[in-house]
Amino acid sequence: MGDVIHALPVASAIHRAWPLTRITWILDPRWSELLDGNPAIAKIHPFPRQSFRGLGGAIRALRWYRSLRSLGTDAVLDLQCLLRSGLMAACSGARMVVGLGDAREGAGFFYSRSVPVKKDEHAVNRYLRVLPALGIAVPETLDWAIPHGLRPAGLTTNEPYIVLHPFSRGEGKSLSPESIGAFIHAFREKSTMPIVLAGAPNPLPDFGPSVIDLLGKTGLSELIGLLRGASYLVSVDSGPMHLAAALGIPLLSIHTWSDPRLVGPFSKNSHVWQGGQILEQNLLRVPAPERAFTLQDAAAVGHFAASAVTSPRSSDRVR
Repeated sequence: MGDVIHALPVASAIHRAWPLTRITWILDPRWSELLDGNPAIAKIHPFPRQSFRGLGGAIRALRWYRSLRSLGTDAVLDLQCLLRSGLMAACSGARMVVGLGDAREGAGFFYSRSVPVKKDEHAVNRYLRVLPALGIAVPETLDWAIPHGLRPAGLTTNEPYIVLHPFSRGEGKSLSPESIGAFIHAFREKSTMPIVLAGAPNPLPDFGPSVIDLLGKTGLSELIGLLRGASYLVSVDSGPMHLAAALGIPLLSIHTWSDPRLVGPFSKNSHVWQGGQILEQNLLRVPAPERAFTLQDAAAVGHFAASAVTSPRSSDRVR
């Protein structure tokens, strides 16, 4: 999800500069709702990677890669820069293939033009570097073109609420049930605002009537709607964190080992927890050493989030 979100401003800028250009986005179907109604995207070509597994998966993959030539592509922009995306570019038959200079897994072999990038640069800024290479100026204000989303059916409050997104696929990123409980208890000491749990389904204890458990109960459109209506988000390093940052939602992102300069929230309205400290996001700050997220840290983040939603700066958002 994060890679798709980070690439959205590039598509918007190309569409604005060249409105007659038809952009086809090769995309995992799980993330297709991120492009709903996007004026920059003429077509989504599904990449059904799940179907390439198991018996016969290699044959299905080969047929899919061969089908790319039928798209009639003139140029390919590879922002993922992995072997599979490089192969997609090669199989498309496009005359021009533009990728990034730090491509991995040999993807750069398939490029006709490689764009230099800087070390220790956020993914959004890395992607934006392809625009000058295409003769397009980087816009001062980025257009994320996130769809409006849907209100989740299980969202039972009409009051302002915060969202806690505690789980991630990355090893060592997810919060323990005990940490979730410590966060909720600390937040409750300073605020009565409802807390909505969102993300992948995981068994958790009942935290009481003021905690709305939507784990595993929101599709992508519902997640967008949920975050768009939130007063604040606390999240581990994950796709929903990047989605909230693109939406401009005030947030705090928890980084136990990932580098906030590279994959933290791309938003001025954000904070990060790392190494036992809560700091404003700064894309130039050298990351702190890796450190586990303790119960004391969870309580500190809970107090911080409660203060954030009750401060004068947050009053407009809360209303």
